[in-house]
Amino acid sequence: METSVSTTTLRTAPRSSPGAAALTRRTGLSLPPDFPLAEWKRFGKHLYLIADSSSWWLGDWLIFGQDMYPGRYRQAMEETGLDYKTLRNYAWIARRFPAAERHPKVSFQHHAEVASLEPAKRAMWLERAAQEGWSRNTLRQHVRHAALAGSVDVADVDDERRKGKQVQLQVRTTAERETLWAGAAERDGRDLAEWIISSLDRAAERETDPARG
Repeated sequence: METSVSTTTLRTAPRSSPGAAALTRRTGLSLPPDFPLAEWKRFGKHLYLIADSSSWWLGDWLIFGQDMYPGRYRQAMEETGLDYKTLRNYAWIARRFPAAERHPKVSFQHHAEVASLEPAKRAMWLERAAQEGWSRNTLRQHVRHAALAGSVDVADVDDERRKGKQVQLQVRTTAERETLWAGAAERDGRDLAEWIISSLDRAAERETDPARG
């Protein structure tokens, strides 16, 4: 099970004992032959926490750019070297989880597994994963099993009555068309999923009320 660390801890590289310093470079890590086992474990945990935290940092960075400087995804791709889908996923997950709802004892990928659920269920699954020490894959299996079992309670039924049944659509398209759509979404200051839904809503309104077209 992972433990939470402060921002100060993440900013400070772990210190090894005298004469056993680790050397970090942009493209590698060098450890001396006498690097102690305890330091090796601590260093590895520190590296994992930085890698996991950087996913949140990237997501929050992208959200800030979307809100303050609409249409900057292309620049974000150039700055990070990441593709559109990867950046979109970081931003989507970060936006789904406000800072207060992020569980410090499970990874960014754990959050990704439950991001599509309602807030109460997301919190429940993340807490269970933290308490049980579940890996991301184990959490995924439990969530899928619960979905297949169709276990619902009264609150779920009431919620569906209020919101209407949710469905998931899958669309087959080409890479060229997706790039075209992504560019339009970027110019509109939206992520791709939001732009598609908005476009479909507008098309449906024109069909039902031609005067609005």
